Amino acid sequence: MPVKINYQKVGVIIPCYKVSKHIANVIKSIPAKIAHIIIVDDACPENSGKIASKVSRKNLHIIYRKKNGGVGAAMAAGFEKAIQLKLDVVVKIDGDGQMDASQIDKFILPIAKNRADYVKGNRFENTESIRKMPFVRLFGNSLLSFFVKLASGYWNIFDPTNGYTAVRVKTLQKLKLNKIPKGYFYESGMLIRLNIINAVVKDVNLPAIYGDENSSLKISKVIVQFPFKLFFGFAKRILLKYFIYNFNMASVYLLLGLPVFVISIVSGAYFWIKSIKTGIPSSAGTIMLVALPIIISFQMLLQALNIDINSVPEKTDEDNE
Repeated sequence: MPVKINYQKVGVIIPCYKVSKHIANVIKSIPAKIAHIIIVDDACPENSGKIASKVSRKNLHIIYRKKNGGVGAAMAAGFEKAIQLKLDVVVKIDGDGQMDASQIDKFILPIAKNRADYVKGNRFENTESIRKMPFVRLFGNSLLSFFVKLASGYWNIFDPTNGYTAVRVKTLQKLKLNKIPKGYFYESGMLIRLNIINAVVKDVNLPAIYGDENSSLKISKVIVQFPFKLFFGFAKRILLKYFIYNFNMASVYLLLGLPVFVISIVSGAYFWIKSIKTGIPSSAGTIMLVALPIIISFQMLLQALNIDINSVPEKTDEDNE
């Protein structure tokens, strides 16, 4: 049975920073059936918000931030507005023209069918899009996807930095919007926070568009900042999901396996360095005393990982009724 979407309860959020050349056309490309468009001028030096305000469009809401805070800060402001407007679903697209607004329904539908709480684009399902994608982006996204899967717990998604997303407003109300990562880590950090509240995330196939826009995501910042942010995000998720909000066999495996694994590795390194310095090989008993705990604890960690992989939030049949 076809699902009827109430477009009067749907909004689009467009964070704006240095997109003055594209923002007007982006607004015009959004289907007229979408009731609300929320423009967040993130202290843009090009006055993207003022340019957007000149576009003739009903229910065009312009938010001006006094200080640039990054895409996450802009989205938090947009989310607050969406909650005030009592919308059901909000879609996020960028203001640089990289995202095809005609694809919006693909993002709304899984939420309308109650199959997802958060929907994101995936450019890697389309072979033609992959061929057009710059090699640096392709390699970087592939590598980053694995680490975001590990940190966020969403092993079913790919292309984590894709900014074309949609979210249920009721899900936003469960999040602390002031805790959403403010800068380049927004998309990945959002996934980590969504997993903590057991939100269901789905990918949708999305063709990539590359024009004359300049990407504000610098490779150097990704290399320097992302590993630390992903590690702390992963640690927080594990602590909350497996030791604060719940306790299961993954918790047991982590509680026993992690300290034993670390202690065994350190002990093994100590005996190895000692044997090099003295020239006396470690005895078979010493080697087994170190190796056996490493093997056993590593198996425990693998079991914990397996449980995490099989614990990706999903909608049940009861949820879909």
